[in-house]
Amino acid sequence: MGVIEDSRRVTEYGPICNHCLGRFFGKRSFGITNEKRGEGLRTALALEDDTPYSPEKEECWICGNLFDDVEAWADKIVDALEGIEYHTLLVGCRVPPMIAESEEMVWSDLGLKSPEPLKAQFNREVGKVVTARTGAEVDFKRPDIVAVCNIEDDCVEIEINPIFIYGRYCKYLRGIPQTRWHCRECRGKGCPRCNFTGKMYETSVEELIGARVIEEFHAEDAILHGAGREDIDARMLGTGRPFVLEVIHPLKQDIPLEYLEEEVNRHADGKVAVIFDHLSNRREVETIKSGKAHKKYSILVEVDGEFSVNDIKSSLNTLKGAQISQRTPERVSHRRADKIRKRHVIDVELMDVVDGKYVIEVVGDAGLYIKELISGDNKRTTPSLTECLGAPARVTALDVINVEGVVPEKKTEQMEDKENGTSQRPEKEDQV
Repeated sequence: MGVIEDSRRVTEYGPICNHCLGRFFGKRSFGITNEKRGEGLRTALALEDDTPYSPEKEECWICGNLFDDVEAWADKIVDALEGIEYHTLLVGCRVPPMIAESEEMVWSDLGLKSPEPLKAQFNREVGKVVTARTGAEVDFKRPDIVAVCNIEDDCVEIEINPIFIYGRYCKYLRGIPQTRWHCRECRGKGCPRCNFTGKMYETSVEELIGARVIEEFHAEDAILHGAGREDIDARMLGTGRPFVLEVIHPLKQDIPLEYLEEEVNRHADGKVAVIFDHLSNRREVETIKSGKAHKKYSILVEVDGEFSVNDIKSSLNTLKGAQISQRTPERVSHRRADKIRKRHVIDVELMDVVDGKYVIEVVGDAGLYIKELISGDNKRTTPSLTECLGAPARVTALDVINVEGVVPEKKTEQMEDKENGTSQRPEKEDQV
């Protein structure tokens, strides 16, 4: 059956506008709008039937003459974008179920092979008007803004895509978690236990970095995605830990990373320092979260009993290259699955002896529990330094000094000052 006859059958369902008539054959031919395509089909039907040409005057039974309001929808979007910075956008819509069901019924009944959905035409037509007015570019993959026209509710919803920033951070103060911890009692609502802050700890690396970023971007929040995490009582030194900061609902876009880095470091009070390397994306978040990079640690170890340096070195040599069997440590068993994990000690070396304590550097697989590697965790980790020595050993201070694959292309002044002014070896226990 030909296009003309199919067009006749479409018009038999009820009054239909040229936009919708043309859309039922929207993927046929090129360089013509659906409105013109519909007008041409209506003209062809008048010629075929030898009847006067008459534009449809009644309301379209499918769209309700929605396309007469394209300019009005563009007005709504432009008004909704007031005060938001953006360079790229995409127009979308929520089509009322009745419209979608109506057009799909015709496609199915007539077996049409080349229709275009109303959604696609509406987005395109409104998008052309909005981009012409704003000067923004259309980006189908990752626009700064998605303007969603809710046709049924006659309103526009603005979705601002997050900004992702890849960087590295160093943490110089113990007792700070990487991310915010909601109070276990109130789960963030505020209660006497947390002094009505809703948090287990006063601040976090995430908040120290994110506070200034939120201000600069006029954003709602900033979420830190780290390549692993150090213990709360550990410092993160050396070249820093890679992370991606996700800036939620930013009203501003064009903040230079160099300026942003300076502002964050200036307001962090020496507790953390960051390097912002490049604008990132969600794919890099997934990569950084799933990475299994080796970590290098500097630890200060206390051992019960009298042991020579050779005794310590001999025991460490037993651990070097060994596969370690670690049952979930007692200290985290309340929030981690109770299972046995296999990890490797890639390298371990005695670096110094300070006031009867041993400064040891360890390179291990991602996920290797360093404190338990030393203490044995009541035989939940084996082998351990405690097991090799036959005497209790424990970590009294721990620093992460390198995360594999992180090349220090540059360092902030804060990072340089810390490295020039302090040792990367852990402080003594009374300084922890």
